[in-house]
Amino acid sequence: MDVPTALPSQLRLAVLRLSRRLRQENAGDVTPSQFSALASVYIHGEVSLGELAAIERIAPPSMTRIAGRLEEQGLVARVADSCDRRVSRLAITPEGEALLAETRNRRDAYLANRLQALTEKERNDLVKAIPLLERLVAG
Repeated sequence: MDVPTALPSQLRLAVLRLSRRLRQENAGDVTPSQFSALASVYIHGEVSLGELAAIERIAPPSMTRIAGRLEEQGLVARVADSCDRRVSRLAITPEGEALLAETRNRRDAYLANRLQALTEKERNDLVKAIPLLERLVAG
């Protein structure tokens, strides 16, 4: 069975709009790039700037600026590498963890509110679509 011609564009636009709208539910004054880097430090633990740049797939100089801004805001802290004192690593601070949690809560609350406007059948359709969306991302 062929994919309808309009489906890729429609899906891309819907996901893009939802993603953009959810990004507006930030708890603090951080850019999407800063938030992504902060979340990566949370997920991966202490990381060097080079490791974080590779994880985020951005150039090291850009990551240096992003990390500097996160550090200025007290969301990450530089710590010395336990094996090589010349290397510094980034670690998330309690303030950074709190910002991530508050942002997640705000985004979930936004979605919960929007989902209330759907019928039960529509919500069930979305439940069924989640594994399919996850397969698209994994593939």
